[in-house]
Amino acid sequence: MVLDSGGVFMDQAEDGIVGSGRDPSAPGVRADPLKESGKLTRNGVPAQTNGSRAVERRPTPRSGAAPRPPLRRPLSLETAPPCLRGPDGRTAGGRFVQPPWRSGPAARRPTDPGPGAGSWMRRSESTCSLGVRASGGHMRPATSLPHIAKGAGGAAPPGPPGPCLLVALRPLNLEREKQTFFQSDYEYEPQFEYAQPAPRGVLEKYRGGSALFLEQAVGIMECVLRKFGSYEDFEEATGGGVLPKSRVWAAVRKYLHKEGCVGEVVVRLSDELLSQAVMVVESCRPTLTINLAGARQHWLEGMLRHEIGTHYLRGVNNNQQPWATAEGRKQYGLKPANPTEEGLASLHSVLLRKQPFLWRAALLYYTVYHATSMSFSQLFGHIARFVQDPDVRWEYCLRAKRGQTDTSKPGCFSKDQVYLDGILRILRHRKAIDFKTLTSLGKVSFEDVERLRQHAAFSRTRIPHFMRDPERYLQHLDHIVAVNQLDDLALLHLLP
Repeated sequence: MVLDSGGVFMDQAEDGIVGSGRDPSAPGVRADPLKESGKLTRNGVPAQTNGSRAVERRPTPRSGAAPRPPLRRPLSLETAPPCLRGPDGRTAGGRFVQPPWRSGPAARRPTDPGPGAGSWMRRSESTCSLGVRASGGHMRPATSLPHIAKGAGGAAPPGPPGPCLLVALRPLNLEREKQTFFQSDYEYEPQFEYAQPAPRGVLEKYRGGSALFLEQAVGIMECVLRKFGSYEDFEEATGGGVLPKSRVWAAVRKYLHKEGCVGEVVVRLSDELLSQAVMVVESCRPTLTINLAGARQHWLEGMLRHEIGTHYLRGVNNNQQPWATAEGRKQYGLKPANPTEEGLASLHSVLLRKQPFLWRAALLYYTVYHATSMSFSQLFGHIARFVQDPDVRWEYCLRAKRGQTDTSKPGCFSKDQVYLDGILRILRHRKAIDFKTLTSLGKVSFEDVERLRQHAAFSRTRIPHFMRDPERYLQHLDHIVAVNQLDDLALLHLLP
């Protein structure tokens, strides 16, 4: 892991923060070897100790031996390759760090240019160019809610050559319209302005909301309300408190160790995201930005399983396969990666929770469906049944209505329904899916697994730690079905 600040790791993590979701004292739970040794430098590198201080041991020159040439100076910030710099241009600790993927002459790191370059970390239908920084990059939506960058109205940020989905669908006058809406006692219909017209094909593709899983969405949310009374109480009871920066760093570091991703992902913390997290490729390095306001004690590792354990590792695996390019996908006749991709990641967000309610995916599905027949203000009042907080309701309505100029008209942007859609399709077929192979194949639908198995390369693919025991993994999926009171027979009827 490369940190984008001078944050210090904390190795004393409390139960439920950075572990696998099990009690650290339980049998079979391995402790962090670096933590046990007690020998960590500031950057988590083991060091020999002398008393209470860490020291660096240097060899003593032999008598009469020729003097050794001076050590090479550390690579300066100006001369360091872009791939070895953080998002602010710094190298890790000011030093040149050999990336872990350079393990041999045949090894190719995930971001190397070549066939399929730029596609290794994409989610199907979920990638866009980020034109705010000069370095460019690719952005993915956030953990559970698609990312809409926070910003006041004003001049549009410079965009990429073609229309960018996130930029095109983000209102320029977002804050002003929100203020007007709240001052009107929630009766004003926001009139959104955009930097550029949204691509006609995109709006057409996502203009219709589905009611296929509406009954399941309502049922999931009613389960939460019966048990906790309100979403706000559910969040407080199951999410835990918001973590300080030091404990977020510790949790992320420990998770990256679990997945063997230390040094591969730049990690940044932010107060500016509306969503829980967002993954960007900057200076040819995958960069995970985490919203500090959403970094809750018992939910943070679920976000890491979603972003790193699912999207990142499946992207790395995809780059090893013959269908890594668009031409390859066409050649092998692959189905779209979604809804499998987002469904799988959303399941992993709640996989190891004691109470793995699928609330967020359900509310997104429900809100989008009703946006097709309601204005913004009508929708805002309608979902008060499930969400009391006006700021949270605004956020959900904004996502359902994004792309519209006059929100007094019915209409939706239905992409957010992909989460629950993917979840329920996977749960319906969970006993027949080979999940380890599905992950190894990369960005593919579960429906293509058996057909692609014989063409795949498996030697260098990576499986996240929580999927390595197939029997236990299936037990977690069964638990999700039971907690959310999903009916297998009803899913079989909907998805024969």
